[in-house]
Amino acid sequence: MSKHVLKMMTLLLAVALVITACGGKGNNNNNSSAGGGKEAEAIGSDGTVDATKLDAVQLKLYLIGSPAKDLKTVQEEINKYTTEKINATVDIEMIDWGDYSQRMSIIMTSGEDYDIAFTSSWAFNYLPNASKGAFMPLNELLDTYGQGIKEVLDPRFLEGTKVNGVNYAVPNNKELAQQAVWRFNKQYLDKYNLDITNVSSLEDLEPLLKTIKDNEPSDITPLAVPKGFKPYLPFDFLLGDEIPIGMRLEGNEFKFINLLETEELKDTLDTMRRYFQAGYLRTDVATLDGIDNIKTGKWLVDKELSQPYADNGWSRSAGYEIVSAPIHQPVIYTSSAAGSMFAISNNSANPERAMMFLNLLNTDSYLRNLINYGIEGVHYKKLEGNYIEDLPAMNESYAMPGFALGNMFLTYLHEGDPEDKWEAFQAFNQSAIVAPSFGFNFDTSAVKTEVASITNVAKEFNPALYTGSVDPAEFLPKAIDKFKSAGIDRVIEEAQRQFDEWKATNS
Repeated sequence: MSKHVLKMMTLLLAVALVITACGGKGNNNNNSSAGGGKEAEAIGSDGTVDATKLDAVQLKLYLIGSPAKDLKTVQEEINKYTTEKINATVDIEMIDWGDYSQRMSIIMTSGEDYDIAFTSSWAFNYLPNASKGAFMPLNELLDTYGQGIKEVLDPRFLEGTKVNGVNYAVPNNKELAQQAVWRFNKQYLDKYNLDITNVSSLEDLEPLLKTIKDNEPSDITPLAVPKGFKPYLPFDFLLGDEIPIGMRLEGNEFKFINLLETEELKDTLDTMRRYFQAGYLRTDVATLDGIDNIKTGKWLVDKELSQPYADNGWSRSAGYEIVSAPIHQPVIYTSSAAGSMFAISNNSANPERAMMFLNLLNTDSYLRNLINYGIEGVHYKKLEGNYIEDLPAMNESYAMPGFALGNMFLTYLHEGDPEDKWEAFQAFNQSAIVAPSFGFNFDTSAVKTEVASITNVAKEFNPALYTGSVDPAEFLPKAIDKFKSAGIDRVIEEAQRQFDEWKATNS
């Protein structure tokens, strides 16, 4: 063989290897797999799947939540069903709440070829990971293998989570809007005949807090919150409520501002300081990572995000009655649309089958309830109609994060839930106002150093300032100076530039 021929063969082999390497895994431009192969041949025009035309595959799924002891047992039942439906089995691994983001970042960086993972605006952060290529583009996969998802999902979910016109995750069908409420331990409302009908603002709480402070033992906490407490402010936050950058919900200014310089925040901090000094909060609140008020029952009020009939679920979980009062009208934010999603890894070897599985989680009642509640007769008892009763094994061995498992509107109801629960969720979504930056996803790459710096400043100042543990007259100016030194003005400038460009082409 001549040297010339040998060189040509070597070159052709190298080119072939490069092409194989580029095409063997998902990449940011790869949606072509949605249009061909056995998966496409197995899909009917109505979206139904002929599993006999498909080769068997196993999907790896990472899910957030405390690992459930009976997961493998339930998984066996799941796999019997998914084999029949799409000739695929699923290996589910749960990662605990506090570890999830870090573990998934390591898994992503390692290049592991998992298939599906939970992502959101608050865990394994959707936007930066989509931007850096961790997730597969899904538009064509949704059109071909996720027809059922598009039929049942409020279109604002998909619209609000696009990044430059591309969907990189499938939102779980649940409440789209976000509404903060004050939650109350009803036994103390009844004991002192306290009326919460007109309670909404932070200031409205004062007479109720005083009543408990003046009449109950010191171990009863009037306002039971941890160091992560954030009073409600009527702003559309750019980077979550940890970072004081936002746009007013009302009006047509469409300008991002530093919330630390607003009268709304100053007044709120003054109120929190007064409450802290009056003894309405725990003295160690600024260092309190969590609070066990629900478990102990020794509290009057806390703050939580709500949904229709949430009081029923809270009361059932606590073992005593909890009622709530809304702080504001429901609002649809970009972050709430991205509050619970499944992404397909850009390294997935089976993205079509992964989308088929997600389609089942959004359209198939049996699978959705199996993964949520476990096995009938073991983890729950089926009652008349669409109702179930939890058996002891549910809480002991199979407590799952129901909001993170697909279409919630397919799930069974518990005793006390009204028959129209899921219709109420849809009405809740329809009643909401839309935040001014809904659908805008801020690309932080140009200011990532500044974002990291102001995030550190927030961790330094927020716990003490927002809980009233320090005097805002002294510490608010210090916080403003520290945020400015860290580059908050540069972040606001870049965000405004991007938003104005986005707004010009998006209504």
